Amino acid sequence: METLETLKTRRSHRKYSNQMVSRETIEKIIDAGLYAPSGMGQQAVIILAITNKALRDQLSEMNRKIGGWDFDPFYEAPVVLVVLADTTRPTYIYDGSLVMGNLMNAAHSLGVDSCWIHRAKEEFESEEGKAILKKLGIRGSYEGIGHCILGYALDTPDAAPRKPNRVVWVE
Repeated sequence: METLETLKTRRSHRKYSNQMVSRETIEKIIDAGLYAPSGMGQQAVIILAITNKALRDQLSEMNRKIGGWDFDPFYEAPVVLVVLADTTRPTYIYDGSLVMGNLMNAAHSLGVDSCWIHRAKEEFESEEGKAILKKLGIRGSYEGIGHCILGYALDTPDAAPRKPNRVVWVE
């Protein structure tokens, strides 16, 4: 898919089938995320690629409790990419956000649907979240930036009309 078309047609999806995305496709999406720009080229962002249903469900439950909801905040998507950024870097939030954008746009270009799900910060600040990171061998000062859920959507929302007067030309 052409880049500009990808950027204009990507949507956040909130209803997924249980069809698993192939590992090869997930790896391509992650690779695009790893090529996101970063402050001073430090590449201080890591991605947890979660296809393990038990861990996916554990994170979903943590996220659900933080949000206070009674539904799956990952919308049944079978894949969760958690973006974590090194807080010792002054640009960590921006760096992680750029990775999230690359992940979602790459997914769309490969025919995979996605959505940015918040509350990763709160999840991994909790004792349960810290224990997960420790079990996975992740050390250091990392903050959850977001979850990029991946899967095949059961519906595609229409694009909201673009709001006017959002560009100021200074010539």
